[in-house]
Amino acid sequence: MAKFKRILLKLSGESLQGSQGYGIDRTRLGEYAAQIKEISELGVQVGIVIGGGNIFRGLSGAASGLDRVKGDQMGMLATVINSLALSSALKSVGVKARVMTAVRMEPIGEFYNKWAAIEALERGEVVIMSCGTGQPYFTTDTGSSLRGIEIEADVMLKGTRVDGVYTADPEKDPTATRFDKITYDEVLARGLRVMDATATLMCKENHLPIQVFNMDKPGNLRRVIDGEAVGTFVY
Repeated sequence: MAKFKRILLKLSGESLQGSQGYGIDRTRLGEYAAQIKEISELGVQVGIVIGGGNIFRGLSGAASGLDRVKGDQMGMLATVINSLALSSALKSVGVKARVMTAVRMEPIGEFYNKWAAIEALERGEVVIMSCGTGQPYFTTDTGSSLRGIEIEADVMLKGTRVDGVYTADPEKDPTATRFDKITYDEVLARGLRVMDATATLMCKENHLPIQVFNMDKPGNLRRVIDGEAVGTFVY
């Protein structure tokens, strides 16, 4: 029995690059599609937001001299590329999926609105929501919080390269320890980089819990859906 009926799955763009260091790794893409198919077949309604850091990151562009607004718009386009790739991978394994965009770009994607997204979810389609919020200066973390709240998800599942929330960056600090559970307030007070502060506050104010886990380990998504203690629960 699935623990959650409807989820918002936030995927890292960087994770899609696999061992390549850039772009989209087909093996990693296939692993993600297989994991999503597995939970979809359980009857879980799956909404997805993907970052674009494997292709272009707006903040990095601004740091190198690009106009911040144009840099963020380039980042939005990167999320569309990743969304189209995941949609194609899902369809190749027999999962109905659609891409919705926060900026009009038909026929590449359908213009996002809450009601169309929920209707598609209720029909059993995986809905991939791209372009973040559609506005500059907001991250895809904030976009995923917004979409999760809008589609009335039971939880946001934040798939990352690490297995939860730590006291410090475990890739840099070997003494860092992992939390099994942590409150939104403690995340903000400690300055932990679960998501940006805006995204965390949105989840707190709208009572959307967050499960942070390692999506790059095949089988973990199913374990989370089954209610196993995987990663860190933020509430």
